[in-house]
Amino acid sequence: METKRRKVQYLVTFYVSLGFVTLGMSSAWPTPVLVKLLNKETKVTITEGEVSWMLAMNPPGFIVGSFASRFLCDGMGRRPNILISAVPIAIGTIIVLTATSACWLYVSTFMWSCGTGIVCTVANIYLAEIVDKDIRGTTGVCTRFAFNFGNLIVIAIGPFISYEVLNGIMCVPLILYFVLSWRIPESPFYYMKEGKVDSARRAIIALRGHVDPSACEEELNSIQSQVKKEMSRSSTAWELFSGRRYRRAIIIAAGLKLTQIISGGVAIKQYFGTIMKEAHRGKDQEQEQGRIVFILFGAVIFIVGIMSSALVDRLGRRPLLIWSYVGTGLSLVIVGVYFFVINVVLTNGHYIAPGFVYIPLIGILLSNIISTMGFNSLVSVIPAEIFPLNIRLVAMASLNIFGGILGFSLAKGYQLVKDLGGLHTVFWIFSVVSFVGAVFSYFLIPETKGKDLAEIQKELQGSCYEVDEVKIDKGVTNDGTELVELKPKDVEAK
Repeated sequence: METKRRKVQYLVTFYVSLGFVTLGMSSAWPTPVLVKLLNKETKVTITEGEVSWMLAMNPPGFIVGSFASRFLCDGMGRRPNILISAVPIAIGTIIVLTATSACWLYVSTFMWSCGTGIVCTVANIYLAEIVDKDIRGTTGVCTRFAFNFGNLIVIAIGPFISYEVLNGIMCVPLILYFVLSWRIPESPFYYMKEGKVDSARRAIIALRGHVDPSACEEELNSIQSQVKKEMSRSSTAWELFSGRRYRRAIIIAAGLKLTQIISGGVAIKQYFGTIMKEAHRGKDQEQEQGRIVFILFGAVIFIVGIMSSALVDRLGRRPLLIWSYVGTGLSLVIVGVYFFVINVVLTNGHYIAPGFVYIPLIGILLSNIISTMGFNSLVSVIPAEIFPLNIRLVAMASLNIFGGILGFSLAKGYQLVKDLGGLHTVFWIFSVVSFVGAVFSYFLIPETKGKDLAEIQKELQGSCYEVDEVKIDKGVTNDGTELVELKPKDVEAK
């Protein structure tokens, strides 16, 4: 019965997740394409230096998209913002289809990342606002699962098809995403914030399948009460960073983002080929084997993503965070020990038994499996739950900008640390950050499983959540009378 009632919520989640399939494909696109570009298998002429510049366009594009979505989403709504996100992705894909020089690939990478910034800012906010509280974690993790699926498609088929065919395939999920997203409803929280009570009521009926008018009105009144409280305060960046009530949420979100990125998952994936080559002491004959292993690696991560979506609303966010950080840290310690042994202890070409060369592969595979089941899937879910409505968008945009800066720093710092301290130092730094993430989660992360958004705010803000009621001209009435638009008051944060 519950599943039938939630049919629309699951369908909307599926439609939005198609955007993450597209993002996953564009994220993994360099993995098979770089080999084709450098081997001159395409019509694009590019050097290794130009490749590094192409990849460096990702963080700036992500930051621009995140910044733009902060204003678009509040001014136009969640649904239009989701539709708009397809535009820069489509522009990037069209450019890739027609590009003949490296500079056009710079532009396409920037546009893809811009679309990624928009989607990542708004999608999890939207899903957190429209779904029932006891499936909020599952639907949020579905976006990560979809991203991994997009990764898998490109990693699995990219090495075996032409550059042009691969680029054409990337258009399919993008078109489906844009067409199907026309069918999604606007968030009732956004309608209530704008004072459109009748529209909010229709959205609730569509999303919940309510046939009992009293149940619909009960939820509508609950949303109204929450919106009134949270929109009584300013929606500016100054409000976010100066307000005492938001400090715990900021620390939680920033800490999760920092430990997720600096634990090295993205960098390990990008440099996987060179890491495995060094594990085999640079033997070229292992490269083909490494490519097959990487395909299997992508498939395993995809399957684990399915498991994580089932676990997050059963086991809870906090236990998954703690144990996934611990497991990832232990796996990376083992990889670091292996590279320390072959690069520092066993010098002068000492023999390594054939079975031992698979230690880094197993360690990396385990770290990615464990992190996918835990913090890599939850790092986008929890921030969308812990910020109140008035600053939710500016908080998510700021968090994504912070993540873009960290990603850029990691991309540039990886090679520097490797050159100075060796690959073992890189992995030990990643492992230390993972253990720090476990300690951070144990002491600072609250459990949000099964709680509605208002209950989470009461726990995080404490007495600060009891603010003065917003003064409005009218209340919710059964005949659908519209509320006066709920604009935040620029009051000083307590």
